[in-house]
Amino acid sequence: MTDHITKEKLSTNSQDKDIVLSVKGVSKKFCRSLKRSLFYGVQDIAGELLGIRGEKNELRHKEFWALSDVSFDLRRGETIGLVGKNGSGKTTLLRIIAGLIKPDAGYVDVYGIVAPLIALGAGFNPILTGKENIYANMSILGLSKKEIDERFDEVIDFAEIEDAIDAPVQTYSSGMAARLGFASAIYTEPEILLVDEVLAVGDSKFRGKCFQKLHDLRQKGTTFLLVSHDSHTVLTVCERAVYLQKGELIEVGDTQSVITHYEKDLFLNVTESPSKNHPIKSINTNQQFAITSIFFRNEDDEIIDVPTTGEPTYLCVTCQVKETLTNVGLTFSIKGMAEGGDQVLLMNSLHDERSLSFSSGKQEVRLEMPYLGLKLGAYVLDVYAKRDGLYHLDSVEDYRFQVKATKSMNRCLFYQPRSWKVLQSYQDLKLNDEKTE
Repeated sequence: MTDHITKEKLSTNSQDKDIVLSVKGVSKKFCRSLKRSLFYGVQDIAGELLGIRGEKNELRHKEFWALSDVSFDLRRGETIGLVGKNGSGKTTLLRIIAGLIKPDAGYVDVYGIVAPLIALGAGFNPILTGKENIYANMSILGLSKKEIDERFDEVIDFAEIEDAIDAPVQTYSSGMAARLGFASAIYTEPEILLVDEVLAVGDSKFRGKCFQKLHDLRQKGTTFLLVSHDSHTVLTVCERAVYLQKGELIEVGDTQSVITHYEKDLFLNVTESPSKNHPIKSINTNQQFAITSIFFRNEDDEIIDVPTTGEPTYLCVTCQVKETLTNVGLTFSIKGMAEGGDQVLLMNSLHDERSLSFSSGKQEVRLEMPYLGLKLGAYVLDVYAKRDGLYHLDSVEDYRFQVKATKSMNRCLFYQPRSWKVLQSYQDLKLNDEKTE
């Protein structure tokens, strides 16, 4: 574990003039027991007063590392995304950078004004009015009374709470308080802005206004550290990304590669990969028709365990049939585990005007997909077989499979085959034809 480095020691080191935030070897531990945490707190304070320093690199009973030896730099005008599952240490790191809590090891050095958009309105005094809270919060962030006076009207206009500005904040709705908190923070015009999943404030029109203001700040050279579970937002906004997992720094680098790494860990470890021998739990009581297996084939007719985004794929179902059946329809319902189990794809042969017929014996149904549109992730498949659209033959539910990706899919919900061309406009082509004549 990295030893704690003081600001005085840091000042002797050479500093890249473009670096506005330096996180070096930061570690932070917490205790899972409140009583024991209070005891450790008293113990640490007493040790500091008596000049007895305990070993900060060792965990005491019921303690754990929320962050462990995290290091990265942030340069002026850069936007960096912070990704990781819940509990990975993202908010803890932001609170350390904002100066709300101290690290147990390592250091954070900031060059400029930091505005944390971590919990909007959380620092407001409920008894004070909105106006009084604006002055209190913006002064804490480093502005003089004169500077606040100059920006006061803009803050009120942006927050859209002019009618309630002289009322106590305790009478505000949570949305009003959040909007005021956002406006107070961004109008300090900070050098560094910490944004932690707080842009879901208000209606879509207000959220659009928030993003426009962030864009304006970015154009002026403001540096952003953005926390989001939305990979699309991180990819769209950030040049680089930091990936945390259980407090450990996994990767820092290009946003595309970091997000790909993060999503592979997030999705492909959810379930074990099925194989061609994966047992099928049929829900059939009708022995006319029984689904016996589900698997995938590639374009070379080979059985594969994990299909690939954008590749030709066959979704196959084998059936054991005891008598000739006609007008049979199969339905494939695919739900995304990353989407909370919501259905992402529904395919029904009868809806596609393709009635299936079976003779007795073992048979295989193949659904041909010229390009697999599913993105990288874990999925659940339900299969239903019916005759004449109503008569239930068999069904299999909760068949789990995974999809891997070799193409850039992070900005998309599904894969779309595509090609690009540049053509002259119709008017230009017409003029060229006239000249030729």
